[in-house]
Amino acid sequence: MRVVVQRASQASVSVAGDVLARFDEPCLVALVGATHDDTLDDARAVARKIAHLRILRDERSVVDVDAPVLVISQFTLYGDVRKGRRPTWNAAAKGHVAQPLVDEVITALQGEGVRVGAGRFGADMAVALVNDGPVTVLHDTRPGADG
Repeated sequence: MRVVVQRASQASVSVAGDVLARFDEPCLVALVGATHDDTLDDARAVARKIAHLRILRDERSVVDVDAPVLVISQFTLYGDVRKGRRPTWNAAAKGHVAQPLVDEVITALQGEGVRVGAGRFGADMAVALVNDGPVTVLHDTRPGADG
């Protein structure tokens, strides 16, 4: 799995004008993508990483300070733009594979005691955030895939 985590001072997600989740406080926004052979163990590892990642102010984690996480499913994290001008999505898992994995990230975060808001899988979402820092990190469960 691949996740981009951003530190934000506030964040929200809406679908067709309906606000699904909103945090008016320091939080993390996690854009989560899955590929074909990702597993529930990968989803749980991603959740643990997000929950304990020390990127909030004073090198604290969301668990340390009871900060929320906004989880957004994002298949485009597996877009490949190495050839041509149009991305390919071949590495992105289909919805029937990806949705249970994104749901497991949410469930596992909640199991860590994290307050979680989420978008709607497969929907055209409007995600708003005020990036704090800015601090943005990439994590991939594949060895050697990130820094």
